[in-house]
Amino acid sequence: MITRVFSVRVWAPVGVLTSLAYCVHQRRVARAETPGAPSQRPVDRSLLELKMVQVVFRHGARSPLKPLPREQAEWNLQLLEVPPQTQFDYTVTNLAGGLKPHSPFDSQYRKTVLKGGMFAGQLTNVGMQQMFALGQRLRKSYVEDIPFLSPTFNPLEVFVRSTNIYRNLESTRCLLAGLFQSQKEGPIVIHTDEANSEVLYPNYQNCWSLQERTRGRRQAACLQPGISEDLQKVKEGMGIASNDGVDFLSLLDNVAAEQVHSLPSCPTLRRFAQMIEQRAVDTALYVMQGEDRESLQMAVGPFLHILESNLREVMDPATAPGKTRKLYLYAAHDVTLMPLLIILGIFDHKWPPFAVDLTMELYQHRESKEWFVQLYYHGEASLKVGVGVRWHDPQSPFWKQRSKLVSELERAPVRESQAASSSPTSVCTICVTLEIHQKPGG
Repeated sequence: MITRVFSVRVWAPVGVLTSLAYCVHQRRVARAETPGAPSQRPVDRSLLELKMVQVVFRHGARSPLKPLPREQAEWNLQLLEVPPQTQFDYTVTNLAGGLKPHSPFDSQYRKTVLKGGMFAGQLTNVGMQQMFALGQRLRKSYVEDIPFLSPTFNPLEVFVRSTNIYRNLESTRCLLAGLFQSQKEGPIVIHTDEANSEVLYPNYQNCWSLQERTRGRRQAACLQPGISEDLQKVKEGMGIASNDGVDFLSLLDNVAAEQVHSLPSCPTLRRFAQMIEQRAVDTALYVMQGEDRESLQMAVGPFLHILESNLREVMDPATAPGKTRKLYLYAAHDVTLMPLLIILGIFDHKWPPFAVDLTMELYQHRESKEWFVQLYYHGEASLKVGVGVRWHDPQSPFWKQRSKLVSELERAPVRESQAASSSPTSVCTICVTLEIHQKPGG
């Protein structure tokens, strides 16, 4: 689906997680205007000790969520055969350790049977292999190259959470099988939440404000200049009626699935594959209203709060031993990763492919005891280490900006689905301290 992989590694001392976007911007300004400024200094990796890793990943390759009219691809049941090396027993619970919640999404997917017999949205053996490979890459990084994790799964070291959708649960299984070679010292528990309170994706069903901000925008996107003409061109080439509800999001969903499985595809889809991806991104950004702070806040703010809370617990010297984990795994979706990448200032205007990962490492300086975060997108090895900001310097541009943004906390709107169980500060901290400085594709 994606021929060019965007990669970035960003070092930043930890103050507030989402101010990493500001750090990226400030680093660029410093390089262009004031090289060697007192608030900038290089990071010596040899003096950094890895303390924690968080990985947010998209599930592996799957069947389309909705077939296109006149589409010819066959989704044969052989694509569901499980590769032996990916087998790994696991249990699914709710966040409190109780029974697994009902999955309304899986029930809905089973109502759509594709040509060939598969249901919509099913993880295939291609996707299983992708996730196993991701697990192997993580093993090389954190077991073999750096002896950070135990070579076998240890529940005292690893916390696992997934959206309650079967393809994500199975993707997590395959990743863990690759990471720990199907060896474990204790039970594997994958934690999930009820659909109405899930925060690992933008919860349009349960956030009234998010519904209101995006109502009708997917349909309206199809009428935007450029998008409208390109959509009509693709539909005419496929012989699809102009009023059938097909948009670039559904086109990309089918194109990406067919390409990764090497299935025969409509010639028009193959010819316009690159344009379809680009217009799907344009459509998604129009629906999300691009870099609009409140839209991003409601989409992934609560999830970002979870990621920051994990960082802060490790950094807090008062945290009891055993309360934190070395590795946190979150099985999410493309619609989760896109706003996360925008917030962190590393969105490349490409659709997040199957099995892509956003990895966040937490380090502590052995001498100064400062804390640093390093980001990876898609785990590319040829990445540049940047310049950090002295976050403890009250005169630094970051510190002044942080003070200004934190003062906005009390005025921040609260996401309705979280109001009953979380304080306004806990829900909105991440989103309110956010400052976007990079336009998508810039």
